Amino acid sequence: MKYFQKLLLLFLLSVASITFAQNNVSRKIMELGRTDNRTMQHLDILTNRIGGRLIGSDAYINAENWVAGLLKSWGLEVELEEVGEVPVGFNRGPWFGRMYGDESMTLNFVTPSYTSGTKGLQRGPVLIEPKSRKEFERMKGKLKGAWVLIEGKSKGWPIDYSAGGDSLRAEVIKHNENAKNDSDKIAEPALFYREMKEAGILGIIQAAPVPLTALYDQKNLSKMSFDHLPDLPDIKLDEEQYQKIRDKVERREFVMLEFDIRNHFKPGPVKYHNVIGYIRGVKHPDEYVVSGCHLDAYDAGSGAVDCGTGVAPNLEMARLIMAAGGNKPDRTIVFCFWAGEEFGLWGSKFWVEHHKDRLPHISNYFNRDGGPLAASGLVVPENWYEDVKKCTEGLENYDPQIPFTVEKDLRPAREIPLKEGGSDHAYFAMNGVPTVTFKNTDPLGTNFSYFEIWHTNRDLYNMSIPQYMEYTSVTQAVTLYNIANLKRLLPRDQIYIQKKE
Repeated sequence: MKYFQKLLLLFLLSVASITFAQNNVSRKIMELGRTDNRTMQHLDILTNRIGGRLIGSDAYINAENWVAGLLKSWGLEVELEEVGEVPVGFNRGPWFGRMYGDESMTLNFVTPSYTSGTKGLQRGPVLIEPKSRKEFERMKGKLKGAWVLIEGKSKGWPIDYSAGGDSLRAEVIKHNENAKNDSDKIAEPALFYREMKEAGILGIIQAAPVPLTALYDQKNLSKMSFDHLPDLPDIKLDEEQYQKIRDKVERREFVMLEFDIRNHFKPGPVKYHNVIGYIRGVKHPDEYVVSGCHLDAYDAGSGAVDCGTGVAPNLEMARLIMAAGGNKPDRTIVFCFWAGEEFGLWGSKFWVEHHKDRLPHISNYFNRDGGPLAASGLVVPENWYEDVKKCTEGLENYDPQIPFTVEKDLRPAREIPLKEGGSDHAYFAMNGVPTVTFKNTDPLGTNFSYFEIWHTNRDLYNMSIPQYMEYTSVTQAVTLYNIANLKRLLPRDQIYIQKKE
């Protein structure tokens, strides 16, 4: 009898020690989060040393290697997973523009990625694009060496569309054909694009709302080759400056513009990769808790908000867990830094399609792609509530200014989505993986506006919110670690309607 009592006592002590160890890791994460939080250090390096990270750029390759190196240095298993390749690469250098005349001003502008730079500093007069064949023929002789103001308001896309085609103009023509009246019609930009280029213009200039958006043509990038590249600068200029210049030209005042735009292409193909870090589980290594963000970013800014605010916390989460002694969770914790989200979720789609066997064994996929706000809670199905409350114990008091809450989601189970959404959780959800994500809140009232920065030249390091970023790294690290140590995978029946066999 005493033998069995001893066995029972040993068992209870072992259970208690495991529980204590898990709580101790949580406490250590929170302590390190207060005293040695490196989230903003990661963001500084990512954005101010590496910068905007287009697929196909040297900056993206540098970011891959930097992230992989950090994860390895902290003791994670690391995989660089090749997702694909682009036929040519693109690196953005400095750009500068100025207006001269009866007054001078420095110009605020961007160019879309994968578009041409200037051939050194180029200076020339300014013309307004012709609206008819007759007008084109009349001004044809003046076009050589001139900058041309074109119609329309930029949404960030290139006019040339990389292959020298008429994609944008075709969309405008179709829109005008369907317009109910003339007031609904919009101007066709660069109607004589090819002819003006052949006549020797220096480049085209289009009005753009501030902040300035600069995108790139992911659809036609695959058609590029190093021997057939865009060769005419495509400038998106602050709409107030554009209008001032246009008014001067219409009044026949003397105006000269100069631009020095250093956009550089490089021969491809250029491969791009997902970076995957694993903290391998000791009891259930083939069961997973996954946290992801996208590593690529548009390059008119430095990619700090979209999505450095995902990359930096995910890095710090991994570091905190390892530094706090959480290197042996029951289940495997996976940190994913996806390639090509801005192209169309390429990296996460690739991973889901090539790891179908893992999908039924993922407790939850947490995605971070919503800016530098605070991951201050979770809304979970009723049959998750008790587990998640235990997993987040202590976070409610971690920062008195930012209360952490767990709430029940009483909505009924929904159909598994059939179409991808706007971020990397999409293909996981389409395959029945839970994608419950953290609430992204602004309890300190900073009035942060994601869409005033998203995909623009304002996407910079100083647009982040350090207190929220550091807080997020801690709350997510604690939650992920403890979910990995639950007795079960989180159930799916109150999230998705289960198919009958």
